[in-house]
Amino acid sequence: MLNFSSSASGDRSNCAVHARVLLATCLVAGILFQAHPIWAQIAVKGDTIYTMSGPPLVDGVVLVREGRIEAVGTSASVRIPEGYRVLEAAWVTPGLVDAHGTVGFSGIYNQPHDQDQLEKSDPIQPELRAIDGYNAREELVEWVRSLGVTTVHTGHGPGALISGQTMIVKTGGETVEEALVDSAYALAMTLGSSVSSGFTSPGTRSKGIAMLRKSLVEARNYVDKRQYEEDKHRPGRDLKLETLVALLDGEYVAMITANRAPEILSALRLAREFGFRMVLDGAAEAYLVLDEIKEAGVPVILHPLMARASGERKNMSFETPAMLRDAGIPFAIQSGYESYVPKTRVVLFEAAIAAAYGLSFNEALASVTIDAARILEIEERVGSIEPGKDADLVLYDGDPFEYRTHVCT
Repeated sequence: MLNFSSSASGDRSNCAVHARVLLATCLVAGILFQAHPIWAQIAVKGDTIYTMSGPPLVDGVVLVREGRIEAVGTSASVRIPEGYRVLEAAWVTPGLVDAHGTVGFSGIYNQPHDQDQLEKSDPIQPELRAIDGYNAREELVEWVRSLGVTTVHTGHGPGALISGQTMIVKTGGETVEEALVDSAYALAMTLGSSVSSGFTSPGTRSKGIAMLRKSLVEARNYVDKRQYEEDKHRPGRDLKLETLVALLDGEYVAMITANRAPEILSALRLAREFGFRMVLDGAAEAYLVLDEIKEAGVPVILHPLMARASGERKNMSFETPAMLRDAGIPFAIQSGYESYVPKTRVVLFEAAIAAAYGLSFNEALASVTIDAARILEIEERVGSIEPGKDADLVLYDGDPFEYRTHVCT
């Protein structure tokens, strides 16, 4: 869906948008997320359109019909049919894809009532469902949408050995059902001292791995007992073990937050031992173990580059994206979770830093669009501007990575 969400601040005079009065009226009336015929057909014109499926289009056009991309090309090759509403901008990109955040769980007020990203009653809780905790009306969701983020992989955050499940949502919609893309993508897991600081056990790195291995062995045994024992001796349902069985069966991905090199190697060993699919999250010291990550064939969802370089991220580097690229390791850049207001960073700005430290413009933009979509396995719907995909488009009044540029629409 094309989200008509304007940035809350800045001069909009450079955003050449047709039908401004009508657009403003619709925003006030709150009808843009309804099936209203005046917005069923839209033409987006851009001085430069980055489709992320080919070279940039100069003087490009994107036709949208009922929330889907209908046609893409130059103005010379794509005719705008009569009756289409026309929006114009200097630059157009796909909707940004945040590969990992906690918006909708961590709230904008930083108060107990809007902080649902981490349940601290038990260090291992894979049964916690993201769909039961997501707040589609959270103001932080609206804020990141105003900065171009149209899809986010969110859910239970880092800080527990297994904090719960994650989900993929659009940043539009009034309910979780309206926003939903994938209700259960990954199990959020964490290795490192942040777990020790939040729970009585584990107290050490080896204890944490031992607790995870024990739970995964129990899940294997649970399958055997459910399958082979007589009905009267068959164990009752165990939601925790059922979820771990789904991980072992490949229904979930293990998203393991590990920033220091020892934790990264432990995560790779754990995945190798139990054979589950894995995405490495955080990975501040990934540049120390590039060969091992490459050999394991594991993609990386890299920490926000402007995160504070302290604790487990003490040795982080702005040049890690370029080093991952040079090593041939698939990666995306995330907003992450912040323990302080506003609880999240913005992938648009994080990608801009990567572009200043070794990535090309296209590579940096790909890390928050098509490459992120591929890692999340949703590239058939989002991440690039191609016919048939969701019409998630962002219109800017200049270079998206330039500080003075605004997200217009």
